[in-house]
Amino acid sequence: MAWQRLLVPAAETLRDLHGILQVAMGWEGIHLYSFEFRARRCGSLELCTGSPAIPLAGLRLRVGSKRRYTYDMGDFWRHEVRVEDKLAAAAATDYPLCLAGDRGCPVEDSGGPPGWRERRRELTSYASLEDIAEIRDMLATVATERTLAALDDPETRERFEAAAARMQERERWLPQEFCRMQVNDRFCRREHKRLMHQQVW
Repeated sequence: MAWQRLLVPAAETLRDLHGILQVAMGWEGIHLYSFEFRARRCGSLELCTGSPAIPLAGLRLRVGSKRRYTYDMGDFWRHEVRVEDKLAAAAATDYPLCLAGDRGCPVEDSGGPPGWRERRRELTSYASLEDIAEIRDMLATVATERTLAALDDPETRERFEAAAARMQERERWLPQEFCRMQVNDRFCRREHKRLMHQQVW
């Protein structure tokens, strides 16, 4: 599982928290979302939920409480949001702030958990290994002969370019390392404020 530990001011709203979580996940906030509180749901108005303009302090969440955050009602990315502690704000500190995390998050629009697993399997599939072999053989020929003449044959060139294009598409699904500094840099640029209002097209 991917996880992040974030410091979020209690004055922020659920709408703010949505933008904050989008930055932490490395996503762009282009889909609908909802937070679940027992029988109550708040989030995107298109889902006929309650307004997300509720300050976190007004929810009176206890330490240890967990809530579900669902993003993208087609892919259904479900997240557990947990209150680990309540702390006093530190002077001269910009919030929100990412303290730690592990594992890069799945790529947005990758088909939800099942689609993400399938795309990750494709990275080591037989078809992927065949494409690698095709590219390797062509590069070996070019290196040995010290000429690009091997690519003059239209059929050979077409096979090489098709294999390279498929490998480039698969590259999107390579595991990404989590980088706390990148998340905090996006927070400093206030990107979460833009993402919390992102439109669904």
